[in-house]
Amino acid sequence: MSETDLRFLRLSLALGHRNLGRTWPNPSVGAVVVAGAPGAERIVGQGVTAPGGRPHAEPIALAMAGTAARGAALYVSLEPCSHYGRTPPCTDAIIAAGIARVVTALEDPDPRVAGRGHRLLADAGVAVTTGLLAEEAARDHRGHVTRVTKGRPSVHLKLAQTQDGFAGAPNERLRITGPISDGAVHLWRAHADAILVGIGTARADDPSLTVRLPGLSDRSPLRVVLDSSLRLLPSTTLVRSARDVPTLVLTTRRAPVHAKRMLASFGVEVIGVDADGAGQVDLHAALRTLAERGVTRLCCEGGPHLAEALAEADLVDVFTLITGPVSLDGSGGLPAIGPVLQGILDGGRLRVIDTRILGPDRVVTYERSA
Repeated sequence: MSETDLRFLRLSLALGHRNLGRTWPNPSVGAVVVAGAPGAERIVGQGVTAPGGRPHAEPIALAMAGTAARGAALYVSLEPCSHYGRTPPCTDAIIAAGIARVVTALEDPDPRVAGRGHRLLADAGVAVTTGLLAEEAARDHRGHVTRVTKGRPSVHLKLAQTQDGFAGAPNERLRITGPISDGAVHLWRAHADAILVGIGTARADDPSLTVRLPGLSDRSPLRVVLDSSLRLLPSTTLVRSARDVPTLVLTTRRAPVHAKRMLASFGVEVIGVDADGAGQVDLHAALRTLAERGVTRLCCEGGPHLAEALAEADLVDVFTLITGPVSLDGSGGLPAIGPVLQGILDGGRLRVIDTRILGPDRVVTYERSA
């Protein structure tokens, strides 16, 4: 490992991070081709997985480098693929281009790859180094890794609370967070494949769940509503805008047919999944369904009830808690964090990885312990 390797591998990670939320069902990978003798290195090509997942980052970077790729080094945020899909394996393109050395951050756990890409490159005489910046790469590729190893997307749970720990006031819509935190939430949306809410949030808050940052309005992800008995009204913003922003409702198989037809007439897709013992949408079944559709990164913006259900089902991979400056002063309200989620935090199953102040708000992010 050298500072040069770290510098160019960090660039590949930054390139891949740029397209998070745009490449599913494929991971967003960054690749950088570097030529020149030590101390005189220069970037001759770079690429990131294209929207929709094709083409991959490596052939884009190699095409930019052209003949300069021969004898050069390739830095990639994830092990190059070694199987035929819609396009030939990236390992074939790397070998054909004459790359002398490949440096990757992470082995791809996809069983179609799982070290095979590295082995094929080594067998062809390419020097292979892997495992640098693995922790950072694992965070960016968490969705892909979770989908191929657990059969579900990774879940980023977001909650906002008052200074005294409430998610809202009774019979009143309360603005808890400030504009800087709101901007951060919109960026999380832009980097997600889908946003999840429950029917309670969909009806009470009437959210649009779109990305409203300058220049990123086209990055609004798939909107997903858990609605066990199809109570989503046609007057809600989610339904009225379904032809403009893809909207999916996951319900139980016994949901009323007329409600399905009504939602479909507005452009809402409705899928029935298994119910749990209480007759509600089974969360594991719901997430499996999303994974089968290619969703890898799921941002949950539902309220405390959905958060508690996800925690109880052990489906929270990342948790961000935003604490605003307002307080209910003991007047009561719905606690933001329920006992199950609090127990997970107290037990260390979610550990703090980042704390920052955004305007008047305190933002703490936790991730699942290894």
